[in-house]
Amino acid sequence: MIPIALTIAGSDPSGGAGIQADLKTFHQFGVYGTSVLTLVTVQNTVGVSRVEVLAADLVAEQLEAVLSDVPPRAAKTGALGSVEIIEAVAARAAEFSFPLVVDPVMISKHGVPLLSEPARAALVGKLLPHAFLLTPNLHEAFAICGIESRDQRGVEDAARAIAALGPQAVLVKGGHLAGKAPAGDAESAGEAPETATDTLFWKGQMHHFSSPRIRTKHTHGTGCTLSAAITACLAQGMGLIEAVETAKRFITRAIETNPGIGTGYGPVNHMVSL
Repeated sequence: MIPIALTIAGSDPSGGAGIQADLKTFHQFGVYGTSVLTLVTVQNTVGVSRVEVLAADLVAEQLEAVLSDVPPRAAKTGALGSVEIIEAVAARAAEFSFPLVVDPVMISKHGVPLLSEPARAALVGKLLPHAFLLTPNLHEAFAICGIESRDQRGVEDAARAIAALGPQAVLVKGGHLAGKAPAGDAESAGEAPETATDTLFWKGQMHHFSSPRIRTKHTHGTGCTLSAAITACLAQGMGLIEAVETAKRFITRAIETNPGIGTGYGPVNHMVSL
């Protein structure tokens, strides 16, 4: 049977991020995508003008409808919007028999907050303990653990600190961190001097995944797309290391070949060949 993956996230009507990006990515990986909508945004590549969070009971009912009929092999969360939604998802996630990837979406590409302080606390205290993998960027990692990651050592310290909060694995995305890949890493061999390095802490070990840094403003939805790609790979039965490696290659090519859509921060290329 075709593998199924579930996304629990918000809507981006311009199609570059959120549920739209997740479903496009699932499809590109040959995975059947299901979805639970948490919030609706009014946005495009230029900015976000409105965010409406759905009622928690409606989110819970959507989730139950999917799980009871088309259970996934892996799932991910994106923007969750409120304390009540986080609590509802966390309560159900405690019973998941499949891996859950949590992308802790806290702020939009345009700087609009998507998670309040109480909701952030609920995310950390109630959802993280049920996560197989957490995928924060540097700003989100700092907000979660209080360790500001200005260099590679700081990134690794943050990954360890976040793992202590409950998730089985933590992938800190290093797209905003300047510099070379860690010396001696096999992944860094033969690369250009300036790289974007993502750091995975899993089972007590650090793993680094590096790629050349791409100079472009068209990076809308990169976090959603990367976490969706990892989720799709897990749904296909890949191990975590292979899933992250594959997703990293996909997002790098998707950024490199971005279609230049919109007048602001455009989306990546979700149709890039695997």
